[in-house]
Amino acid sequence: MTDRLSLSTSLLLGACAGALALTSCTTADHVGAAPSARAAMPSHVYAGTGTEEYRAWQESHFLDPRLRPLSTFAIDVDTASYSISRNYLQDDRLPPFAAVRVEEYLNYFEYDYPEPRGMHPLAVSLEMSVCPWETDHDLLAIGLQGQSIQAGEIPPSNLVFLIDVSGSMGSAAKLPLLVDSMRLLVDELRSEDRVAIVTYSGRAEVVLEPTPGSHKSEILRALNSLDAGGSTAGGPGLRMAYEVAEEHFDRAGNTRILLATDGDFNLGMRSEDDLQGFVSEKRRSGVYLSVLGFGSGNYKDAKMETLADHGNGNYSYIDDIVEGQRVLVGEFSGTLFTVAEDVKLQLEFNPERVAGYRLIGYDNRQLEARDFNDDSKDAGELGAGQQVTALYEIIPAGPPRSVDPLKYQDQGPRPSGELLTWKVRYRKPGSTDGSVRLEAGVMRDDIWREQPSANWGFASGVAECALVLKETGHADGASMERAILRAKDSLSHDRDGNRAEFVRLMEKAVLLQRTWRP
Repeated sequence: MTDRLSLSTSLLLGACAGALALTSCTTADHVGAAPSARAAMPSHVYAGTGTEEYRAWQESHFLDPRLRPLSTFAIDVDTASYSISRNYLQDDRLPPFAAVRVEEYLNYFEYDYPEPRGMHPLAVSLEMSVCPWETDHDLLAIGLQGQSIQAGEIPPSNLVFLIDVSGSMGSAAKLPLLVDSMRLLVDELRSEDRVAIVTYSGRAEVVLEPTPGSHKSEILRALNSLDAGGSTAGGPGLRMAYEVAEEHFDRAGNTRILLATDGDFNLGMRSEDDLQGFVSEKRRSGVYLSVLGFGSGNYKDAKMETLADHGNGNYSYIDDIVEGQRVLVGEFSGTLFTVAEDVKLQLEFNPERVAGYRLIGYDNRQLEARDFNDDSKDAGELGAGQQVTALYEIIPAGPPRSVDPLKYQDQGPRPSGELLTWKVRYRKPGSTDGSVRLEAGVMRDDIWREQPSANWGFASGVAECALVLKETGHADGASMERAILRAKDSLSHDRDGNRAEFVRLMEKAVLLQRTWRP
């Protein structure tokens, strides 16, 4: 595949490729050949265009369930990676491979998952069929569906718009688009909602004290008065936004900061470690932090993702007014109201049925097995009506392999007919009680489909295209052309036209790949 790495990143990879490949080969619980050096890239390597920054996380290897039977990760409902890639493709450019996060491609789209029933605010569904890019393997799709809530049932929202008005936000795709998108949200506010506006450039200031949602003209005047100029005091802006949110915190409602920026902090807290530490501490206050990204050229995706992941919020990228409508109006309840906190998913694979498995995506959301039962371990939030889709590539167990049985591994009886057991933990928002656990064993025949559903077909097509754009070392048999055909066959559940748009974008990506020159 064509290498689109920057020169500096290429040199770094060349210097460490041998050591990385050796580490992959000698790790005892990996299955099969070592992935490419790129797939083993350490998480601190960045790749982008110009001064943009995208962090390349190390991809998952195939693991042997005899040694690593448990796969554990925190859910992620972010969608920014897909809309960032769309912005590149619409500009006739291929996205940087590090900007492609498979889970955010998957979770951008709507699937036909069953609604929760009973006392739990989420439902789990599973489906499996032949892996399209490796037909000797299986592909397991797991869907989580959050409980839907009618707009009139959403508790009062205490919102703080934290808006970057620094000089870097002057272009039409940044502050002007930001203000237009915020106007759409203001139109949806109710009298019981409250909005404050904090801005930052060379300094941070409150330009609108908490104001009832019924006072729309006052809120709009404050938004319309914003101009871009000066440096970027993002750190002081964050501190001030949390102070305003905490001062008016309502435990019975929803208190959330909406940070809108291109991510370029150059005054106050700058490093990801500093930002992560600050928002991790502040999330204990019960204030959520969601991030809205705008613009290109100097975009700092890594900082944006860090803030949202550790601030108990969502990360979206708004590239046009239609996306602003989708994020701030169409998904108003899911973006702003959480139905389950610290949601973790854990799968235990039966080694009698599974020879190897690999979680596709969620590379920066994976947890240690012991973290699943540790309620102090932060995980992802699920909003009202939101969905999470995860895929596992599975190597089915075949004839006994030519190795001696393990002497010290538990050889007790197993439910040999089960393929796996899934477990979910979540906390009720605002509750001081411990987490709630759901669990079920799964038989292969119960989830296997010779003719998979449109959900599975489209999700597998999205993942395969993302793996090609990501230039992964784990899917050499992936084909965008085949994936596009499969996605075209799965357009039945496409109320908003996003699936059809995906097909058009991927067809364009194929053409760009054919014409790209170093």
